[in-house]
Amino acid sequence: MPSIARIEELAQEFTRIRREFHAHPELSNQEFETSKKIAQYLTQWGIEVHTGIGGTGVVGVLKNGNGTKRIALRADMDALPITEANHFEHASKNTGVMHACGHDGHITGLLLAARYLSETKNFNGTVIFVFQPGEEGGFGAQHMIADGLMEKFPADFYLGCHNWPETPAMKIGINKKAMMASGNVFKIDVDGRGSHGAMPNLSIDPVFTAIQICESIQGIITRMKRPIDPAVLSICKIEAGTTYNVVPDHASILGTVRTFDDKVTDMVEEKLDQISRNVAQAFGAKAHLTFTRQYAPVINTPECVDRVQNAVKELYGEERLHEQEPVMPSEDFADYLQTTPGAFFFVGSGDGSHRLEGHGDGPCLLHNSSYDYNDACLPIAASVFARVTEDYLR
Repeated sequence: MPSIARIEELAQEFTRIRREFHAHPELSNQEFETSKKIAQYLTQWGIEVHTGIGGTGVVGVLKNGNGTKRIALRADMDALPITEANHFEHASKNTGVMHACGHDGHITGLLLAARYLSETKNFNGTVIFVFQPGEEGGFGAQHMIADGLMEKFPADFYLGCHNWPETPAMKIGINKKAMMASGNVFKIDVDGRGSHGAMPNLSIDPVFTAIQICESIQGIITRMKRPIDPAVLSICKIEAGTTYNVVPDHASILGTVRTFDDKVTDMVEEKLDQISRNVAQAFGAKAHLTFTRQYAPVINTPECVDRVQNAVKELYGEERLHEQEPVMPSEDFADYLQTTPGAFFFVGSGDGSHRLEGHGDGPCLLHNSSYDYNDACLPIAASVFARVTEDYLR
């Protein structure tokens, strides 16, 4: 059983709060009502509140005693442009927008920790509660940092978490290496010369050229990268033409590259540019690469991981710890770790059997229209946040 009884007592109340957030999702950097509600809760509990950080970001500050150490606890707030397939009572009331990644649970878990810490004040120092907008491709962490988050609210330790269906249910997944991959987006523009579809010999066909580029760049992963270096290159979109009987002038290829090592990213970018230009030249076309490094990999600080693991052992026993394998999705929590030690952990959210009657027919996976956060994770996430905070600010 968990040792933080007060958090368990509050779990039912915060389940209702989580479902209210789920019913009213807002897209990246548009979390106006969400941030307003968060600010109201924090104010109600006597926590100093700062709003409008990086747009819709909210920061709460709770001080106790004369300690000088500071810990930042972070949750993301945004939802996704997905039409929810669930039909239970707390399903999205905002058509075409859904909390399909569990950020409603992340908000609520951090609020639960904030409520507990504001009541008990069993720490000596400063707790900074960071409610971040725009994690889903909205560059919310970057916006908050650019708006002075790290200078206005300096912290010595950043702690964040994510619910994760693939981690064993109710276990805490963490490691002392890379948790999540970098996120990089590439676009290859191919310029040729259009013609009638019946006379392709008069064209420089950008569609054919783009297809050859797509096949060739896969060799970067299979033949140019060291086999022991993880990396994924995915071509996710190809655009060309407007009708069936015209060879167009232009085609474009869009995709992502995910790695755990900047040197690997450098190599992939270099080869993408080289291969696309050379293949295009072979067919008389031209190719131009745009490579955007959106997110760094999430690399945990070993000492911070120790604190999380010790908290889990104290709360639940060592059997609730899971040695987390690195995963290839990206997370802008990495932006905080560029300058501050910290740790990011997963809470295993189960196979979907927790969902209420009326859920969709799809699997309970992140970014799926049938997903719903597992409310049993709320006291677990909140307890880990709280216990790490109490330990660090002893």
